[in-house]
Amino acid sequence: MTANFLKMMSSDVGRAMQRASGSRAAYSAMESRSDGQPDLVTEEEAAFLAARDSFYMASITPDGWPYVQHRGGSPGFLRQIGPNRIGFADYRGNRQFMSAGNLAVTNRVALILVDYVAKRRLKVVGYAQWISIESHPDEVLALITDNLTGGAEGAVLIDVLAFDWNCPQHITQRWTASEIANMEKRTS
Repeated sequence: MTANFLKMMSSDVGRAMQRASGSRAAYSAMESRSDGQPDLVTEEEAAFLAARDSFYMASITPDGWPYVQHRGGSPGFLRQIGPNRIGFADYRGNRQFMSAGNLAVTNRVALILVDYVAKRRLKVVGYAQWISIESHPDEVLALITDNLTGGAEGAVLIDVLAFDWNCPQHITQRWTASEIANMEKRTS
């Protein structure tokens, strides 16, 4: 866990619970290493993001409720587009615009990305914005993958503030149908 992620995500109540459980000293030492600057997205994080075919994104409603939505696409649909910026094209769905609407009011998001086969998990927090294809055509078109130009209504751009390579202890290994088919080809 990065010091910046720990400092941003810990609350006073959580810190009190850490003290009660005896873990606060270790976490306090880690938090003290935070310089308040965003965590830098390295090649390792960028490669992990680009290899995922899905993730979960939480945004916040104007009433303060967390809203979590699954996002999926071919590997590479979420990718690094700047030193600390990641993004993905936003395709036409059920036309509710819940995430896009939330981002127009409160731009904080959290993502969780899981590699079930390797039992690796990355949590990301940052500031996001939804941009429309009408107002930012070049930026949106640059994020489209698989020649799926139809249906892209916009894009979500996220300025990463902090991330955490999370413990794999409780990740159940899972494989996609194509991963299983590839394993079967290699063994036959």
